[in-house]
Amino acid sequence: MNKIKVVVTDYIEPDLKWEEKELSKYPGIDFSYYQLKYKSKEEILSVISDADVIVVNMVPMDREILKKLKKCKLIIRHGIGYDNVDVSACTEFGITLANIPDYCVEEVAEQAVMLIFACSRKIYYQKKVLVESAKKGEWDFSYLYPIFKLHGKTLGIVGCGRIGSTVLRMMRGMGMNVRVCDPYLTEERKKELNIVHEDLNTILKESDIITVHCLLNEETKEMFKYEQFKLMKPTAFFVNTARGGIVKTEDLIRAIEEKVISGAGIDVYTGKEPPPINSPLFQFENIILSPHISWYSEEAGWTIRFKIVEDILRFYKGEKPRFIVNN
Repeated sequence: MNKIKVVVTDYIEPDLKWEEKELSKYPGIDFSYYQLKYKSKEEILSVISDADVIVVNMVPMDREILKKLKKCKLIIRHGIGYDNVDVSACTEFGITLANIPDYCVEEVAEQAVMLIFACSRKIYYQKKVLVESAKKGEWDFSYLYPIFKLHGKTLGIVGCGRIGSTVLRMMRGMGMNVRVCDPYLTEERKKELNIVHEDLNTILKESDIITVHCLLNEETKEMFKYEQFKLMKPTAFFVNTARGGIVKTEDLIRAIEEKVISGAGIDVYTGKEPPPINSPLFQFENIILSPHISWYSEEAGWTIRFKIVEDILRFYKGEKPRFIVNN
């Protein structure tokens, strides 16, 4: 077999010693890994320009970088989304882009459900009520009113792929009326899920909670602006565990300030993450923020490592990766 060079541009694991050990069993694989997330393009290219396979987490793989790759035939995106990779440029330059869409599905769904519950039960005010009541020596629930039960309420799911459909199953189990906006579902899949696709505006107007589970691309970039929030009920909540760029953040903040919607649960952010400490998002008690942690569990962390190594070995043996983005 020919020798191949595999380079990891950046990673979220403590180290990649396990991958190094596994791939060292194959003398034809030259494996190395780096943390290049905030490095210049020149520094990135000095490491990856002659790689056959590149594994990337968050380093931007734009056209300028892709054009200068001398040998690359495969880029593996460490995760589900691939908005940091120029897909059309990959195709133009003969580079296969693969992702790992079948990991952390339950984890992201669980995080979304957690945020749905936290918003609807106003968890952000509950400790405040307890502390203030303890000081007074009597209960004062005025901060919390009103709270509505989830059973019988309407959940709008925008994007009903692996994660969205898992949320659908979970929340149907809670007795919610689930509505779906996903124009790309096949008739067979809609029948399997027992749903119909509805247009976004209808979902926004009629849902008590909106949860987002679509990819970030040109079609979905800033899909949620002020005019979309204006369509929602003033008692409704907005939950996003997908990608920050799907939402125009300043418009979400405006909608919260003007009480257009009741609150939000956010795990993902626009631009550089984590968001700057002076971000207005931190100023609102009714915006529940989590640290882009939806993907994480011990099980998911190892699952993606196994699957990436599997795809590297498939390439080494002349086989295709399991999931190809740019067919």
